[in-house]
Amino acid sequence: MKLLLAIFMIITFTGCISKTIALEDKPFKSVSFQDIWKEVKAYPYPKLPQTKIAYSKLTSSKVNIILSNARRTLHDRSDLLEPFEKLAHPNGICLSGLWKINKANIYSGYFKNNSQALIIARASTAMSNTTNDSTRAFGFAGKLFPTIKEDEKIKEYSANFFLIDDLGGTDAKYYRDVSLTNEPSISVTYEVIKNIFYALKVSSSFSDADKHPGIRQLYEISSLGESKSIVTPKWMKIKIADKKTLNEKDFRNELKIQKDKILIFDIFVANKKTENKKEWKKIGNITFKASVVSKSCDQRLHFHHAKYKDDLNHGLK
Repeated sequence: MKLLLAIFMIITFTGCISKTIALEDKPFKSVSFQDIWKEVKAYPYPKLPQTKIAYSKLTSSKVNIILSNARRTLHDRSDLLEPFEKLAHPNGICLSGLWKINKANIYSGYFKNNSQALIIARASTAMSNTTNDSTRAFGFAGKLFPTIKEDEKIKEYSANFFLIDDLGGTDAKYYRDVSLTNEPSISVTYEVIKNIFYALKVSSSFSDADKHPGIRQLYEISSLGESKSIVTPKWMKIKIADKKTLNEKDFRNELKIQKDKILIFDIFVANKKTENKKEWKKIGNITFKASVVSKSCDQRLHFHHAKYKDDLNHGLK
């Protein structure tokens, strides 16, 4: 059972692995938030797709596609790629807005008090299920741009992060019912069992590329705009601030932002536990003002996975 859980941790936390064979070192290219969001909005779907995962998509007679993909997502920091297929989180909705920290804390970079950054995010579900009549594992990938000017060409890479509610999935009816974190809990569900062979294929390759798939560290955010004295929270979670339920079956309709409306997530961080409970502190929020369900959102937007580091400073004495 522990092996099964470990396997599913790997498949779920590699949601942005794409079907890309070549691994190339790419030179830094200065882009703006506006450049990326314009591409993400391109080719909106006329109706919501229901893309299914398939074991056949993972194999090739000549190339270890999964191993190549795992290495690429850990090394390639491009915000956009040529069209590709997301192998674990194929269905998503993209959001744009403002990341804002408004509480004093010990952390650096864009966790610091008064930090503001433009953000593009992709909310998704693992595997194939998108509607609330089935078990779903909700995911959230964020990309911070160190500016509040949409047309400003940024001079460093965007900071990426990944959050999930439960690696095995949940029966929660709505996205706003869950909290998403960088070290999620694990439940043994039917979805885990059903997709075990798919997960085995992915895990055997991705574990070669990154030895700690169960947690996604946050140092890209704490390092953004910083050159020294980096202090990183060990854990982060977000949760939709508005408790009002929207009776939408598909999570993408639930998160869709209508004209003149906003969607707010609260940001919490922690660096230690008391009696095995994380000491969460609310430090800010993310306010989204636009959303899109598009081919570019699902097949071009790319989130870099930060490789695990053993020497992070979490500000603990």
